[in-house]
Amino acid sequence: MIEKLNIAALLPELILVVMAMAIAMIDLFDTSVRRHTTYVLTLMTLVLVAVLQAFDASAGETIYSFGNMVVSDPMGNWLKCFSTLSVMVTLVYGRPYAAERDMLRMGGELFTLGLFALLGMYVMISGNNFLVLYLGVELLALSSYALVALRRDNATASEAAMKYFVLGALGSGFLLYGMSLLYGATGSLDISTVFKSVTSGHINHQVLVLGLVFVVCGLAFKFGVVPFHMWVPDVYQGSPTVVTLLIGGAHKLAAFAMTMRLLVEGLLPLAIDWQQMLMVLSVSSLLIGNLAGIAQTNIKRMIAFSTISQMGFVLIGLYSGVVNGNTAAAANAYSSAMFYVVTYVLTTLAVFGIVMLLAREGFESEEIADFAGLNQRSPLYAGVMALCMFSLAGIPPMVGFAGKLSVLQALVASGQTGAVALAVYAVMMSLLAAFYYLRVVKVMYFDTPITASTVSAAVDVRTVLLINSGLLLILGLLPGGLMTLCARAIVSTLGT
Repeated sequence: MIEKLNIAALLPELILVVMAMAIAMIDLFDTSVRRHTTYVLTLMTLVLVAVLQAFDASAGETIYSFGNMVVSDPMGNWLKCFSTLSVMVTLVYGRPYAAERDMLRMGGELFTLGLFALLGMYVMISGNNFLVLYLGVELLALSSYALVALRRDNATASEAAMKYFVLGALGSGFLLYGMSLLYGATGSLDISTVFKSVTSGHINHQVLVLGLVFVVCGLAFKFGVVPFHMWVPDVYQGSPTVVTLLIGGAHKLAAFAMTMRLLVEGLLPLAIDWQQMLMVLSVSSLLIGNLAGIAQTNIKRMIAFSTISQMGFVLIGLYSGVVNGNTAAAANAYSSAMFYVVTYVLTTLAVFGIVMLLAREGFESEEIADFAGLNQRSPLYAGVMALCMFSLAGIPPMVGFAGKLSVLQALVASGQTGAVALAVYAVMMSLLAAFYYLRVVKVMYFDTPITASTVSAAVDVRTVLLINSGLLLILGLLPGGLMTLCARAIVSTLGT
């Protein structure tokens, strides 16, 4: 562990913020319909930043910088790298979709706001101070609100942005109030100092738990779990699909990282309290998410409720880390949760990639019925969508099965009271979810096509989509490499 004022530790962030401002200026002179120059510069920036983050993560160093307010460690660097790749893939899939809907005609805000949203994720992932974390939350939130409302002439998008703004302010308020209570109890905004103060046992436990309740509520909103989930289906459906993918993809990685910073690195001595809250949130999310998902006919709303239930599995991993004050199972549990959230984002990218690919000018292709007979029109893309549905349902050999198995294995291995019952419940909920996932496969392969038009994609979109879907199968067959990477990252973080 190194403590110093190390600008190099934040080199990716500095490059991103400089390039985001430069691209915003250059975009003023880009008159092409699809913002070709802006797009290429954005992708080049994201590739460079992702390479730097992967290099920093592989080095294995933990560096505290800027007065201990920022931490650069393997877990954070890998999550930032995955977030960067997620945003890059989102923009590759989304550029044709945005261009056909005049979202690029007036400017390249999709790219610049996407970069600033990514910067907010970086701050959330690297923050080691309550104020820094909150600044990251607000930077991400404000960029996301603007992105949701990017189609200014679309009433549905404007309504979704308003709902997201109002409920987002509520979630941020919960988080800020919880942090203020923790600050009042411990006298510090520094997460490491808060940990030491809580460990000392000289602080009023009731005040700590009250602050903890509000912090968990704020984090639950960011994950979109029950009962803080009502914004999710409306925002997913109302947003332009490219923005839906941004919210449903990279956002979850940042939410997971912030949860690790606050609950594990800062409040681990209170695990007996916050784990019970996470367990209730998880059980509720698995039930409500899957029951509501069955009733959906809109693919975006279906995936929204799917997300709610999928985040329930992530919370199970976080719930399994500490048993009666013993942290022996922590590395296994938290690494399984990290593996799950990374593979979930990978699957979500491919799902919405197909949804955007099927959309045409003036036609969104958002209803499940719009996928009817897709196999007869475009067997390749029907196959990709089928792989995604199998992965989300947890059917082997897809990566979703490996993710669910790792979380449930960590839960049972932890020996928590009722762990086996919770594992059985999660499996039963997964069987329930399989109904609406496999319904999409049935519609694609057995229903009569509603149109005879074939599906075509640009070379960059097709290439990335094939790599994306291929990884779902490869990582399902050979999950060991990514699991080891997550385990080492978590062990390094817990060690500091």
